[in-house]
Amino acid sequence: MLLAIDCGNTNTLFAVHDGEGWRAQWRTATYSGRTADEYAVWLNQLLQLQELTLKDLTGCVISSVVPQSLFNLRNLARRYIGAEPVVVGDAGVDLGVGVKLTRPQEAGADRLVNALGCKIIYPGALIIVDSGTATTFDVVSAEGDFEGGVIAPGINLSMQALHQAAARLPRIAIERPERVVGKDTVGAMQSGVFWGYIDLIDGLVRRIRAEYARPMTVIATGGVASLFEGAAETIDHFDPDVTIRGLLEVWRRNAP
Repeated sequence: MLLAIDCGNTNTLFAVHDGEGWRAQWRTATYSGRTADEYAVWLNQLLQLQELTLKDLTGCVISSVVPQSLFNLRNLARRYIGAEPVVVGDAGVDLGVGVKLTRPQEAGADRLVNALGCKIIYPGALIIVDSGTATTFDVVSAEGDFEGGVIAPGINLSMQALHQAAARLPRIAIERPERVVGKDTVGAMQSGVFWGYIDLIDGLVRRIRAEYARPMTVIATGGVASLFEGAAETIDHFDPDVTIRGLLEVWRRNAP
């Protein structure tokens, strides 16, 4: 069985694939100081809920944007799975995605994996909107090349900054308000955060489409993407499995 790991700035996703489908998925807060042994104890307990153990895992593929965590995740695979992991970004790892950037080495591993995960399913030119710590808008050509994108602060990051910078503004939960104009402080903040992000998404997608002047399918993914379903007019598909689908394809291309 394959263990796929996607380590982001806020959360780390662990998923197990049995060769036919995904058996289980779990998320944990990303903490760069967590050791391989700590990961193993946590993961083994969750595996047991699926009537599995670490011994059932035979391979590992990793995508990480947190260099400090990558060291410990490599050790997790080596010590407890007994396998050298396939790591996105390592020399010799084939992603099947061309990178059309002035500095190709700056392309984030997560964004390239998303590009691959989308091209497997969706034909033509794409815009991938990934809502996480940052909200990214990535352009993938009809040929499958990563052409660049836009990086904006994520919705949770913006809400946190608003609370920390303004002494009288409380910390609030992200919700879709019924009205645009709030009748109290919390309502006004929820409207600004939610509808502000909807217009950020729709506005940037329209600008990208105008700049490329061609049909482009828009796929939304990421931890908070489901919040925007039914509100963002420019999104064609909501797909929570983009990243793990991409990781599975990376494994299939590079498995020992």
